[in-house]
Amino acid sequence: MLEIHCSGTPHEAPRAQVLGSLAFYRQLFQETCGLDWTAVQAEAERYVAPLTRLAPRHLDEIRGIAEGSGVDFLDILALNVRTEITFGLFTDAASSTNGGRRRQSDGCTSLSWFSPDQKEDESTSSPKRSFSYLAQNWDWMPAQRANIIILYIDHPSSSHPPSSNSDPHPLPQIATVTEAGLLAKTGLNSHGVGVCLNALRCRGVDRTRLPIHLALRRALECGSRADATQALRETGLAGCGHILVADAATGGVGLECTSRWVRELDMDAAGRVHHTNHLLLLDREVDGMDVEDSVWLADSRPRLARVKELTAGITVPDKGSQQQEEEEEEAAPRPSMESLFDVLKDEQGYPASINRRQNLPRVKTETLFTIIMDLAARRAQVTFGRPTEFGEKTLLSF
Repeated sequence: MLEIHCSGTPHEAPRAQVLGSLAFYRQLFQETCGLDWTAVQAEAERYVAPLTRLAPRHLDEIRGIAEGSGVDFLDILALNVRTEITFGLFTDAASSTNGGRRRQSDGCTSLSWFSPDQKEDESTSSPKRSFSYLAQNWDWMPAQRANIIILYIDHPSSSHPPSSNSDPHPLPQIATVTEAGLLAKTGLNSHGVGVCLNALRCRGVDRTRLPIHLALRRALECGSRADATQALRETGLAGCGHILVADAATGGVGLECTSRWVRELDMDAAGRVHHTNHLLLLDREVDGMDVEDSVWLADSRPRLARVKELTAGITVPDKGSQQQEEEEEEAAPRPSMESLFDVLKDEQGYPASINRRQNLPRVKTETLFTIIMDLAARRAQVTFGRPTEFGEKTLLSF
């Protein structure tokens, strides 16, 4: 897997992969929205003025990627608003190629799981350690597989203590698995903050707010879950999506976003948040009927029920001793990278399962990578390909 290390001005870019992303989305935007590339560039240009106010540094990065790739600035900006175009403008321009039918795309499944430090167990004289995990399968069309990259971002202030004349809150180091040309997607930072993304499908965009993929980057620049949540609430989101953000100290929260609102999906009693590809917090009495319930994937609800069932079945590792029996009386289930990887291998409902397989024409997407983050340890395991048959495995760490 191509790894890109960025520090300072981002004028170096993986040109071949960026061109691959542009070719992929040129076709996808035509299919989903009926937009040719001239119309796509015009749409992207509508974000320039708002982003000059909301995210000027990120806009400069987009210019740098465009220069390094030898393409137009609006081409790269279009990639970074690809969620708003694909999942927000699908009713603004009818797709003659699809005959008005909804394109069955995406399929990501995500979860977080947290437990705080607990008091020492007097019966075993050992503390029950805290944990904070964040994980997902990223499902998308296999044609984009070749354009996935690992992006490491090391701001000049990330590795050095602040001086008297420097920013007292330097930006953290970031590691993200993303599509070439995009500023971020799923990943974590050196403060132990991580993000995952689930696509949702809702009508409409608000171009005065922050696009989803820039919101992911903004969250990865924060020092805590609370800071990330506040930052995204302040800017609002331009389109629809679910961002699962977590940190090592306080666990996760699901941020269900539309162009109108950001709502928080709290952890359950066991410290877990689960999500697939439909809105869980839609309130018809408040929102009315003009917000589309984004269950455009028939498998979204079954996958959500299945991932909850599987995580509920994770138990304390077998120690084969009386100590295990004593601990199990009071101890909550404890996950590990291995047990969460097993969850994400699940094929119930195959091919439209948690571990997804493309099966045209009904299922157009497939699991392209799986990421499991141990936020307390500041590390993540990434496998590329379906988790039952991955071809490459790498470790991200700080």
